[in-house]
Amino acid sequence: MKVLYKKKTLLIILIFTAILHFTDKSIFAQNEDLKINKKGYLEIPGLNVMVFSDYYPEGHQGGVSIIQNGERIATNGDIRLKRAPGQWQPLPKKVDREVDSANQRISASMAYPDSSRHRKGFNPMIYPDLQLDYTVNVEPLEGSAFRVTVDLEEPLPERWVGKVGFNMELFPGLLFGKSYYMDDNYGHFPRYANSSMEKRKSSGELETKSMAEGTRITIAPGDKERRMKIKSIDSKIKLIDGRSKHNNGWFVLRSLIPKGASENAIEWIITPNVEEDWKYGPVIHVSQVGYHTNQEKIAVIERDKREDTRKKAVLKRLTPDGEKEAVLTRKPEKWGKFLRYNYLHFDFSEIETPGMYEITYGDEKTRPFKISPEVFTDDTWQPTLEYFLPVQMCHIRVNEKYRVWHGACHLDDALRAPHNINHFDGYHQNDSPADDFNELEHVPELNKGGWHDAGDYDLRVESQAGTVLKLALMHESFDINYDQTYISQDKRLAEIHHPDGKPDILQQVKHGALAVLNGYKQLGTNYRGIIVPSLRQYVHLGDASTMTDNTVAEPKAEAKEFTGLWYTKVANKYSKMFDPLTQKEEIEFYQKELDDRLVFTEENPSRTYYSIGSLAAASRVLKGFDDSLSRECLQTAENLWEALETDNDKSTPANKIQALAELILTTGKEEYKEKLKSILPAIREHISSTGWTLGRVLPKIDDQEFVNKVHTAIKKLQDDIEKAEKQNPFGVPYKPDIWGAGWGIQEFGFEQYFLHTGFPEYFDKDLMLNALNFVLGCHPGSNTVSFASNVGSNSLEVAYGINRADWSFIPGGVGSGTALIRPDFPELKTWPYFWQQSEYVMGGGATDFMFLALAANQLLNEEQE
Repeated sequence: MKVLYKKKTLLIILIFTAILHFTDKSIFAQNEDLKINKKGYLEIPGLNVMVFSDYYPEGHQGGVSIIQNGERIATNGDIRLKRAPGQWQPLPKKVDREVDSANQRISASMAYPDSSRHRKGFNPMIYPDLQLDYTVNVEPLEGSAFRVTVDLEEPLPERWVGKVGFNMELFPGLLFGKSYYMDDNYGHFPRYANSSMEKRKSSGELETKSMAEGTRITIAPGDKERRMKIKSIDSKIKLIDGRSKHNNGWFVLRSLIPKGASENAIEWIITPNVEEDWKYGPVIHVSQVGYHTNQEKIAVIERDKREDTRKKAVLKRLTPDGEKEAVLTRKPEKWGKFLRYNYLHFDFSEIETPGMYEITYGDEKTRPFKISPEVFTDDTWQPTLEYFLPVQMCHIRVNEKYRVWHGACHLDDALRAPHNINHFDGYHQNDSPADDFNELEHVPELNKGGWHDAGDYDLRVESQAGTVLKLALMHESFDINYDQTYISQDKRLAEIHHPDGKPDILQQVKHGALAVLNGYKQLGTNYRGIIVPSLRQYVHLGDASTMTDNTVAEPKAEAKEFTGLWYTKVANKYSKMFDPLTQKEEIEFYQKELDDRLVFTEENPSRTYYSIGSLAAASRVLKGFDDSLSRECLQTAENLWEALETDNDKSTPANKIQALAELILTTGKEEYKEKLKSILPAIREHISSTGWTLGRVLPKIDDQEFVNKVHTAIKKLQDDIEKAEKQNPFGVPYKPDIWGAGWGIQEFGFEQYFLHTGFPEYFDKDLMLNALNFVLGCHPGSNTVSFASNVGSNSLEVAYGINRADWSFIPGGVGSGTALIRPDFPELKTWPYFWQQSEYVMGGGATDFMFLALAANQLLNEEQE
């Protein structure tokens, strides 16, 4: 009997083992099936399937998306007209989305074309002659499997057969070096695109050859976290490396829609592997720089939403001999749920002994961080001034010892943009410009000053004026005389780590002021921006000095046909191929006909007021450094103000109030004070965006009734902010969206400094410090880096800067930060082409961060004294 029992037991074990070996589903997945949750997407622990919850497919964020074991692995499951679409390729519009919980089905009704984007608005697209209405359906099967089907209202027109397919994009960063099986073929996902190219017979256009084709693919078979099986019914799947066509492309799975198909034109069965008993986290969020000795210190611990138990957190001091001394052990306090996570607060504010520390919670631990009264004195704001600002300088060569960041660039700036063009980056030139230049006429003196905007090479007036304003207020508030850079406007040269005896920050104020002033002097108005005319130049990655030939062009009359790209006969000619120009023609065009950047003008009182405030502030700090430029800044600011007042501008935007405040602080003139008092209703209406600047100017206003009414509005603002900051565990007003919130939170912190110093009875410094902590690592999501590159023990080292193609960063640049995969997944991927997560910006980004670090150092050390 004992032998028989053992044989039966062995047989059961063998059968059970065989089931595990041949099934696509883990034990965990067998015990629980995908279901639609209350937030409208499919979920089991370790797997989420979003269906058209997002609205940013050009940023690899839309369609059917898969989050597998805590990482977004696939997205943009939808119909596409290209095998590897780029940023300006046609996208469908979402007509409707239905979540049918009773029948466990999510459907999205879609259509081509999207008339709202056809040669219109920001990022306009050219749509071919295709009318296509269809529905994408997603429904769960057993375990972790789900079915995706596409139903067409009508079969494809004959001319579109073989050109329209269902695509799904796979995130490359999670697959490098991993393998795949496609039917009987196999291979690996390369780190760098190495697919060969082929010409399409119909158009001669270059396309990426498939890496493999078949009806079944297993992705990452040797990795239980990333393994996923996809089976296509009635159509082949092509595996394509989209990076061969576009540097920022992803791996693409594509099935062409068969001829004559309508219902179930596409049918895929997708089975992602999920880890048994998968749980998220925990993640310990701290400032990667550390904390001042007398600063409030709260670590935010992020856990799976199902996790209710609390372990003890331990703060350890790292000793010089390598020991780790536990100085505080306690259970963190419950905060509650935010987005998809459950949060705790570990308060260690009582620890003031200087040194290096780390926090452990269970098996997790932080990177080492400081507690020190000098924590914000060194290696926080300095990289922005030493590296990032010089590297972003336009019209100048930037050296760093053996390295050349870029040569003197865009010395052929700029040709006046032709009329009635809607540029692909959002610029528009109307046919009644505010200047006297002819179309494509060279506008002199625009090849001086300015910074490249973000990871791009254009000069937007708001980024120029905003950076000047922030730098001026920084110098005025903190008296910065830091000198580590040689800058010569005459030689068009900057040398990093080469002091020249002049404050770097004032040299940067001058560089930005020149860009704003010269635009006004030449055009009689502010320019909207300066940008390249062709897409081929716009996507340029590399040395900025190679973007143009740096020689002023004398364009032929027919060059006007090319310049707009979107509203010209040339664009119309190629719209049938839904590319504005072929790559060959674009290269020939910008090399031989017209490579100079275009300057766009506009009548925009709001941006003009912003420039007025910027120039008025610059005038104050440049006095004594460059008196001639200081006078010119103020004269221009007042001239611009007078011009707007003469035009009887009736608007009272926030920027107008700010401009008045800066003019009052610079000149003290009564006429500006009276004007400010006269627009009290506008001040109340815009108090959330102007309150910060009023605290600086109210001491100059001799009208107690006016002052009292402003204080009443400020008190209301305080109440609103206090409510907002309590809605998440990070202590800042934070409404996550597709674009990272780092920029807005930094600007919020900048304004909080002036609200605290101007109205200390209403605002303390903690909200400003919370904003700084958010940027330095105390933000949602598993990537706890400092958004400021090279700042802190763990920082953003793959960023969307001008050197992104090298998977690198610029010290002192500050990324946009954690974004939201709708509806509730915070994400900050290591990927150089996510502008919505890691793009550097000028005003509102790096300069705000630099200001916050200086402000924290000032306020905390004053308090300690």
